[in-house]
Amino acid sequence: MALIIRDAKLDDAEAISRVHVAAWRAAYRGMMPDAYLDSLDPAVRAAKWLGVIGKDASDRRIFVAIDESEIVGFAGIGPARDEAGTRGELYMINLAPSAWGKGIGSALLKRSTSALAALDHREAILWVVRQNARARRFYTREGWSQEGDRRDTITENGFTFDIDELRYVRALPDQRFPA
Repeated sequence: MALIIRDAKLDDAEAISRVHVAAWRAAYRGMMPDAYLDSLDPAVRAAKWLGVIGKDASDRRIFVAIDESEIVGFAGIGPARDEAGTRGELYMINLAPSAWGKGIGSALLKRSTSALAALDHREAILWVVRQNARARRFYTREGWSQEGDRRDTITENGFTFDIDELRYVRALPDQRFPA
């Protein structure tokens, strides 16, 4: 079966939450407190995802990647949250660790940037944890450039901690003049 990338549906919330927790536990071990990562609960995340997927927003999209009839990744896009203007944002892209290195992240990223361009964004930004060398290599390889940084505070499940993030930027194709 070929890889399928489609818009998320409410029925996908449970699978998305399982991928979300597995991806964070694998990717952020040593970057975020182990106790915090261990406290992440797919059932709690599923309830949050139902709210996100169920929102009626024409300027935000969630995509899922399906491989062998199983959701193995997801991505979310919309307008840049921390600035006004023509920039869009890749809010997140997460893959089940079993899907790493198979081109699924690139396919999700391509769909996400195409959707941002179709929403008339001229550039896209994303934030990545500074210590996440794997993700940074991926985005650089996909044509993104580092533009800035920030310190962000995560407060969840009784934990509060800071993480350093880097902002990456990339020009998007002009949908009025397709290549």
